Amino acid sequence: MPGDGVGQEVMLAARTVLDAVGFDAEYTPLDIGWDYWCSEGEALPERTLEGLRQVDAALFGAITSKPKAEAQAELAPEFQGQGLVYRSPIVRMRQLFDLYSNMRPCKAFAGNPLNYQDGIDLVVFRENTEGMYGGVEWSPVDGKIREALESHPNFARFSSVPPEEMSFSSRIITWKGASRIVRAAFEYAQQHGYPTVTVVEKPNVLRETSGMFMDAAREVAKDFPGIEMWDTNIDAMAMWLIKNPQDYGVIATSNLFGDVISDLCAQLVGGLGFAAAGNIGQEVAVFEPTHGSAPKYFGQDKVNPIACILAAKMMLDFLGEEAMAARITAAVGEVIAAGNVRTYDMGGSASCTQMGQAIADACAAAAV
Repeated sequence: MPGDGVGQEVMLAARTVLDAVGFDAEYTPLDIGWDYWCSEGEALPERTLEGLRQVDAALFGAITSKPKAEAQAELAPEFQGQGLVYRSPIVRMRQLFDLYSNMRPCKAFAGNPLNYQDGIDLVVFRENTEGMYGGVEWSPVDGKIREALESHPNFARFSSVPPEEMSFSSRIITWKGASRIVRAAFEYAQQHGYPTVTVVEKPNVLRETSGMFMDAAREVAKDFPGIEMWDTNIDAMAMWLIKNPQDYGVIATSNLFGDVISDLCAQLVGGLGFAAAGNIGQEVAVFEPTHGSAPKYFGQDKVNPIACILAAKMMLDFLGEEAMAARITAAVGEVIAAGNVRTYDMGGSASCTQMGQAIADACAAAAV
């Protein structure tokens, strides 16, 4: 699913690398993105959902998203005025396929001039289906929702605000949702030899939702006596990651906090050009670079494809192709360390295609 803008370019680079390691797969192209919203009123068509039901894993490029008014204005004339609402395709995939685990490795490759520090090796596990991104929102806030809110004593200071001047988003945390993302984090730490799992929330303020998340985490931690659980507030964690990133390894948190903290971790190891993610469920998984579609760079063959290549590497791990995945990781590290091929974000002039080919060549050489 190349999607929009530079998603198409980085996907080609990733495919070049997959071919170089000899990945034998049947590739099924699926439609997704802004063009389909504009022409069909749906950025994630039903045919794409059906296609996802038939595959083992998916590789996703990038998506264009725009504010509500712009999204409405760009709809084809025949779809305007029908009450259609743009919905993020990646968020919908996460919810429809219960891709509850968003895994974000953030590793500082030796020789990367963009590293905040060398030796950083962080993996963020972000709950992917609930929390603030659950999509349970209202505007205006009236009717039964307003009645329920007015029954809470802390709502009194908002009681004079007219319904049409108020919007409301819910933060839903469930015991199941918190437990399974924390368990995924502990299982990963156990498998890969990390001594700690840091659970990041804000229970001193978000007493009910973060409180439940932390309680569930402590229960899960009892099943992993060999791994120490640390807990910290989201604001403190942002500070400590800048001060002492080497102290942390596996991090688990809820949806919004995970979205923010994983981008911070990505910047520590070079930025979004190096940030890959896996959206993993029980039946299927979708792997992606976490950057956007960068329309100002589309068509220039300019952007760094390493994030998409690392997403492809994560897909291979998920599919049990660990040897191929290891070759890609080694090849990325080799090219970065050599420093002969660098894209613009790394201070070089190499194109997206050239970076992808350099990594593919390193993969092929390793197989000889």
